[in-house]
Amino acid sequence: MKSKTRILKNRDSRELTVERIVALPPKLAWEGWTKPEHIAHWWGPKLWSATVYEMDVKPGGVWRYSLKSDDTSGEEAFCKAVYQEVHEPYTLVYTDSFTDKDWNVVENSEMLTTVLFKEAASGTKLSIVTRFASAEELDNAEAMGMVEGFTDACDRLEIYLETLTGGHMDTVTSKDGTKIAYEKQGDGPAVILISSAVADHRDAAGFAEQLSTHFTVYNYDRRGRGQSSDATPYAVQREVEDIEALIQKAGGHACLFGSSSGAVLALEAASRLGEQVTKLYLYEPPFIINDSRKPVPTEYVQHLNMLNQAGRRSEAVEYFMSEALGIPAEYIGYMKADPSWEAMESMSHTLVYDGMLMGDTQSGKPLPAGRWKVNVPTLIMTGENSEPLFHDTAKALTGLLPLVETRTLTGQDHSAVVMAPDIIAKTIIDYDIALEENANDEVNAIRGSEIG
Repeated sequence: MKSKTRILKNRDSRELTVERIVALPPKLAWEGWTKPEHIAHWWGPKLWSATVYEMDVKPGGVWRYSLKSDDTSGEEAFCKAVYQEVHEPYTLVYTDSFTDKDWNVVENSEMLTTVLFKEAASGTKLSIVTRFASAEELDNAEAMGMVEGFTDACDRLEIYLETLTGGHMDTVTSKDGTKIAYEKQGDGPAVILISSAVADHRDAAGFAEQLSTHFTVYNYDRRGRGQSSDATPYAVQREVEDIEALIQKAGGHACLFGSSSGAVLALEAASRLGEQVTKLYLYEPPFIINDSRKPVPTEYVQHLNMLNQAGRRSEAVEYFMSEALGIPAEYIGYMKADPSWEAMESMSHTLVYDGMLMGDTQSGKPLPAGRWKVNVPTLIMTGENSEPLFHDTAKALTGLLPLVETRTLTGQDHSAVVMAPDIIAKTIIDYDIALEENANDEVNAIRGSEIG
């Protein structure tokens, strides 16, 4: 991996530049560099461990940490950085210094460090530019192994974050240049899995494995999530183009599976992409079409935007949970204690995307006739224990789409994709097999009548 790293040394400007392409989107690389729970896992050379005492990533904020070799050889190094510029997710500027154990700065040890995160064809180009007090300090740092330390740290960052996101994924390029990451497994007709709100491909990993016994499964990260990149401004059409790029990768035709808001995106894609989509499998699209529960506030998307722009990601997820999902406040407190809450925070900006996708279909009004021009076999699944709105939606779509069948899954609820992937997969596979058998019977009947 070290061959990926480029080193530039300029004694006249007293700068050492380390450039490296990491196979991660800029957003994920940024989070790895700015969140203490991540940076402690990779900061520093190999066989060294970092301890983070404070990390307040904002102009004037302080980052205090120490580095210690795993075999306890050598002394523990204490360091303090003060942030000067923070432009998420592209630029960090801070002054880093060595200190004693009481955090008193060692004289002449200051280093001005600029970290740039730039989207590249295969991930993110990291540029780490360190300016020293003198050319002699630059030489000393190089002699002490600073280049090797940064190289090792970049290796560790890439490996650590790939582990969190389920390993390296293949990518396709959408029409607007956005990189869409996906995993492919199985053999058979192609099916593309479209995730629900604040979820990425990892949530459907078990489901993908179950489906792969019958299908070639494309399990992808929607834009702005996981290892996929993003672009502004957002539009639903951009997400449809992402799916189209995956369909072309699959050979030009594919089935679509969508869960919750992902089911709505599947409907949109099938309506706009025509014959490229061969079948639809929908699990509980979350339309609110009557008074079975209160509608989503009219200012829902605007409020989500405000929370995310203010960096209040946890509040954005909480707002989604309470207003879009209708989860009582007393349950949300327990949910925040689960590790999955942090993952949802990292994707909170995409809640705006799902809000725009849903539009006015959660306003308590009936679905408009003719909204989706879909003429392919469609299976709509609902959990037996799910809220009435999901059952009402299935009935409504049966009256709007021409080739619909419905299934109620015994004992299941809205979490079935994660909690009961085998049951949903079996339902889909059985449906697909029956559909193909019926088609073959019709062909044989026609041939028989022609012979007769």
